[in-house]
Amino acid sequence: SAHFSPYDHMNLYLQKYVPFNLQFTLYLKEVVFVIQSQRNSFHAQQAEIRRTSLLEQAESLGQSPPAVLLLHSLSDNEGDWSILPLMPHLSSLFGKNSSWIVFLEEETSVQVAKLLQVLDHFDRRKEWFLGKPLHDEESTIIHHYAFAENPSIFKYPDFTASWALSIPLVNRLTNKVKNEPLKSDFTIDLKHEIALYIWENGRGPQLTAVPELCTLPQDAPGAERCATTLGRHLPSCGKPVQKEDVFVAVKTCRKFHADRVPVVKRTWEKQALLLEYYSDFADPTIPTVNLGVPNTDRGHCGKTFAILERYVSDAVPKTNWLLIVDDDTLISLPRLQALLGCYDPKEPVCLGERYGYGLSQGGYSYITGGGGMVFSHEAVLRILRSGCKCYSNDAPDDMVLGMCLNALKVPVTHSPLFHQARPEDYSRDFLSHQIPISFHKHWNIDPIAVFHKWLRDDGESTGPQNDFKEEL
Repeated sequence: SAHFSPYDHMNLYLQKYVPFNLQFTLYLKEVVFVIQSQRNSFHAQQAEIRRTSLLEQAESLGQSPPAVLLLHSLSDNEGDWSILPLMPHLSSLFGKNSSWIVFLEEETSVQVAKLLQVLDHFDRRKEWFLGKPLHDEESTIIHHYAFAENPSIFKYPDFTASWALSIPLVNRLTNKVKNEPLKSDFTIDLKHEIALYIWENGRGPQLTAVPELCTLPQDAPGAERCATTLGRHLPSCGKPVQKEDVFVAVKTCRKFHADRVPVVKRTWEKQALLLEYYSDFADPTIPTVNLGVPNTDRGHCGKTFAILERYVSDAVPKTNWLLIVDDDTLISLPRLQALLGCYDPKEPVCLGERYGYGLSQGGYSYITGGGGMVFSHEAVLRILRSGCKCYSNDAPDDMVLGMCLNALKVPVTHSPLFHQARPEDYSRDFLSHQIPISFHKHWNIDPIAVFHKWLRDDGESTGPQNDFKEEL
C-alpha cells in the first residue's frame, strides 16, 4: 500500500509474531526525552503533562523509566531554547550510557512503544539526525535566502513531530560547539538553523526522513501508523478572553495612511472593540493619535514606549492585555482571544514569535514586532517601573524590550502561531498543521486575499489549516 512504509510492515510483523517484551533491542533507559518547554506557567504545566504521559507509558511497558528533561528548567541560561549551547551539557550527562536524544514540543503526543520500534531500525553507533522533513517552496528572508537556486533541496525538521539525534552525533556536535563559536548573532528559525549547523556544508549528516514522526491529529485517518501525533492545533483553555479586555495599538505613520491603514480597516479592524492608530500625524479621518514622537525609518522604539506609557494612563480603558502591531500586520483577533484564555494576566506575560540575539554568548530573547507583540498589563507595568528606556527613537523596539525583559528575568513566551513574514515564507507542510494567528508584510502579495485565505474564521477561509493530509 502507498500508505505503508517498510517500517509499518515491520511493526505489524513484530506486533503479530514477537512477544511484546522481546520486541526491542533498544531499551527506554537508553532514550533521553527533552521537552522543548517554556518558563511561563501555562507552558510549564503543559510540559509536565507530557512528561507524566511518557513516564506512565514506560511503566506500562515494564521498563526502567527514561530521562525526561524539561528544557526551561535545565539551567538559568536564556539561550537554552536554541538547543546547540546545551550540547555539552547533554553529552556530559548522557554521552556514555544513552543511545538517543529525542526532542519534542509540549503538544507532541508520543506513542513510546512505536517510537522505540522506529529508533530500533537505526544503528545507534552511527551519526543520525531523524525527523519529519520540511523544505522551502521558494527562497525566503527568514532563512537568509539559503539555497536560492533550489530551495526545496535542503530539508529541516518539523519540531512539532519530534526529532532525534544519536549520541555519536551529540558528542561530535559538543566538540564543535566548544571549539567553534556559533556564527550567527541572530536566532530566527531554530529548526532550519540547527539543520544547517548539523549538515555543515555537506560534512555532517542530512536529516533522515522518518514517516512515523507525524503532525496528524491523534484522531485523524492514518494516525494509527504514527509514533508521534499532535494534540490541539490551537490550545483550548476554556473561555476566550473578551474583546473588551484586549487593547490594540497599531503603529503607523503619515506615508502609510493611504495604503496600509485601509487594509487593516477592510480586514481585521472590525474584530477589535478597543483600537487606536498611532502615527506622527493626527489624521481625524482614520483617526490617528499623534504621540509626539517623530517618525523614524526603522526601529520605532520611541513610539512603542510612548504606547506603553499611554496604555497604563487614564487616556485609554484599562484592560488585561495589550497587543502592539505594525500597520502591515494581518491578524485574527478571535484566535488571539482564544489563545489568551490559556494565560494568567496577573503574571507578566510577553507573547509572540520569539527570536534570539547572541544566545550562545549570554544574549537575550525578544518578541519580533511584525508578527504582533502581546503584553499583560502586569508586564507593561514592570517594564515601565524598571526604568528601561530606548537609547534612541529609532532603536529596534522589539530588541530593546527583549533586553528589558531579560534584565527583569521576565520570560519571553513563544507561540509558533505568530509569523514575522508572509505565508509564502514558510514551509507549506509547517503551516498545514497550524491555525495561524498572524502574518506580516504586504510585499508582493495581495494582503486582503491573504487575510481571507489564512485568518478569516467565518467558514469562508480556504487556507490549508483545516487540511490534515500528509504525504509519506
